[in-house]
Amino acid sequence: MKMITDITKNENAPLTDDCLTKLDAYWRAANYLSVGQLYLCDNPLLDEPLKMEHIKKMQLGHWGTTPGQNFIYTHLNRLINRYELNMLYISGPGHGGPAVVAGTYLEGTYSEIYPEVSQDKAGMKKLFKQFSFPGGISSHASPQTPGSMHEGGELGYSLSHAFGAVLDNPDLIVACVVGDGEAETGPLATAWHSNKFLNPLTDGAVLPILHLNGYKISNPTVLARLPHDELEQLFQGYGYSPIFVEGSDPEFMHQAMAAALEQAIHYLKQIKYNAAEHPGMERPKWPMVILRSPKGWTGPKIVDGKQIEGTFRSHQIPLTVSSASGNHLQMLESWLKSYRPGELFDVNGRLKKEIAEIAPKGNRRMGANPHANGGLLLKELRLPDFQQYAVNVPASGVAGEGDVHVSGRFLRDVISLNPQNFRVFGPDETVSNKLEAVFEVTNRQWNADVDSNDEYLAATGRVMEMLSEHQCEGWLEGYLLTGRHGLFNCYEAFIHIVDSMFNQHAKWLKMTSEIPWRRKIASLNILLTSTVWRQDHNGFTHQDPGFIDHVINKKSEIVRVYLPPDSNCLLSVMDHCLRSSHYVNVVVAGKHPSPQWLNMKNAVDHCTRGIGIWDWASNDLDCDPDVVMACCGDIPTLETLASVSILREHLPNLKIRVINVVDLLKLEKQSGHPHGLSDHDFDSLFTTNKPVIFAFHGYPWLIHRLTYNRTNNNNIHVRGYKEEGTITTSFDMTVLNEMDRFHLTIDVIDRVATLGSKGTYLKQKLMDKLVEHKQFICAYGEDMPEIKNWRWEV
Repeated sequence: MKMITDITKNENAPLTDDCLTKLDAYWRAANYLSVGQLYLCDNPLLDEPLKMEHIKKMQLGHWGTTPGQNFIYTHLNRLINRYELNMLYISGPGHGGPAVVAGTYLEGTYSEIYPEVSQDKAGMKKLFKQFSFPGGISSHASPQTPGSMHEGGELGYSLSHAFGAVLDNPDLIVACVVGDGEAETGPLATAWHSNKFLNPLTDGAVLPILHLNGYKISNPTVLARLPHDELEQLFQGYGYSPIFVEGSDPEFMHQAMAAALEQAIHYLKQIKYNAAEHPGMERPKWPMVILRSPKGWTGPKIVDGKQIEGTFRSHQIPLTVSSASGNHLQMLESWLKSYRPGELFDVNGRLKKEIAEIAPKGNRRMGANPHANGGLLLKELRLPDFQQYAVNVPASGVAGEGDVHVSGRFLRDVISLNPQNFRVFGPDETVSNKLEAVFEVTNRQWNADVDSNDEYLAATGRVMEMLSEHQCEGWLEGYLLTGRHGLFNCYEAFIHIVDSMFNQHAKWLKMTSEIPWRRKIASLNILLTSTVWRQDHNGFTHQDPGFIDHVINKKSEIVRVYLPPDSNCLLSVMDHCLRSSHYVNVVVAGKHPSPQWLNMKNAVDHCTRGIGIWDWASNDLDCDPDVVMACCGDIPTLETLASVSILREHLPNLKIRVINVVDLLKLEKQSGHPHGLSDHDFDSLFTTNKPVIFAFHGYPWLIHRLTYNRTNNNNIHVRGYKEEGTITTSFDMTVLNEMDRFHLTIDVIDRVATLGSKGTYLKQKLMDKLVEHKQFICAYGEDMPEIKNWRWEV
């Protein structure tokens, strides 16, 4: 990007001696607190010689990244004060907790939230003891840490979270520290491209700070071993203007870092100015800082004859202290005293006033920024009346245009009503997933080149698409964590790519729900479509319904799974999910034309219950059923009702109860999930002794797992996906997995002993139908007319 003014002529002078002295003292104080967290349970100010009883029995944590992050945090404080910035800090390197805890403690935020960890000697002792200690806090920037909206327990997501956080936050700057080990992960490597989507006028800014300290756990990092020119060209190619800070001498590094951040902030201000004054300019080259410093900087240089600082050996605990470790206790004491704590803290353990001035005040402190506690900023969505989008269902079984297609119109108007508070995220699938109605009111946000044949691309848009499930999930998480709302739509088979990201977010929700000062955020809503049963043109690679198995492993207070059978039910479910908070809602729905079963009133009633008998399809009103036909999912519902129609035509005396499940976790026991049915209610639906034929959207054993301790469990026979698939017809997918209407009907015949010869003859006829089906599709490449044209007419 061509700058309107020459930023190199702006104030960029080195630090004054006084400022340099204070910055270095603040950094030393943060390093001292960090080492204390790793080792000490007593004697926090070294008022007496260090003894073994002052040392933790278990020394757990990570030192290697910590001094570099303390250095960055200190200098960002200065920058915030100088320019009155609204800045959020994201710690990407794994287990950088000591630095973030030290930073928030020094600025006062930590003690405000946890008064027992006071800014004095007693509070410092508690600060030290609690770290990586039973009943204490984690070794990374966990939800317990003020200012954290990104947990460093797993690497790779920091930069996506940062960019998600600044969407629709034009005055927010996120300083995102990226570890060079973290930079080798797939999600992080992808996330550098987020700068092609940022709108400098309507969004905030991300300042990536790539921290090159050279090593991972026991190996060198790739980026740290690149020659300077190659590294610079790499990030220029990504679309950044890298600013390098390299060295180990503290005085030099302080001056260099201050100058680099001054330059970066002027770049950011210039980009914002240009966007406002010169719309339509080419995509800016956003600044980033590349900080190269020794791993374990300022720590022990050599221990037991091996180099520590500047090597992988400083990654975790660089110096093990025990009664059998020789002079390590004295080495630790020397290390702690090298920070000269007497110059930093008064006799009561308070940071000296002249040093404390480095910290910003109030909500400008990074630990107090409200964006890191997004529930504080959360505003309810304005939602249209979903019932106004209802599909007309004069009779069960009428043809439909595609359930997700119908919900697209609802989402279109959600976007219109919430132009700065709601976004749709997806990996290049919004049109493919039949949500194209949203493009009637918005575009895909895109800040790279646009060709004449492109569609729906603009500098401002409410749809975020990039062909990376990691990126979309990370953007959305960052957006939600800072107090907004959104939806992630994805092909069902490929949502597994974010299994681990979902894990981390679910853990975050679980932990924050137990922290009083944390406020609830909007739910993570995931819409899965292009499902296993309608991947006939893509084949086996696109067929996997197992994400829901993964989801239900998480805490029952957090996860919800819905499988609406038709358009009106999907509308009801979507409205419910968008109104909810602090859940992960997974909704599985089809996008292809399919029968519609319930009018809107009945759909609302059914979805509110989550499970129920469809009396219009059943014939057991005045007696006990002979068999229960249960279904969960759109295609299982279709095949179940087709089976019921066969049974009622050929075996009219058979008493059938049809049960449809929308809320999957209704099948759990009430003691296992808040939505679960009591044993009494479950038994009243499924009986205590009748055969249950259950057609399920996913893997059959999930239903067995959910119902294993119910009274009638031994009589529940489940049909679902069993890893059979190919490029074939829609109906043949169900046949290959034996979840089709013919197999379901045969299951009933095999399990109801009273059917006699009528059942035997019908079973043979159905087996012949399966042969006929296979012959027909091989000859004509499509399903038999009786399958394609089937309608519910019982």
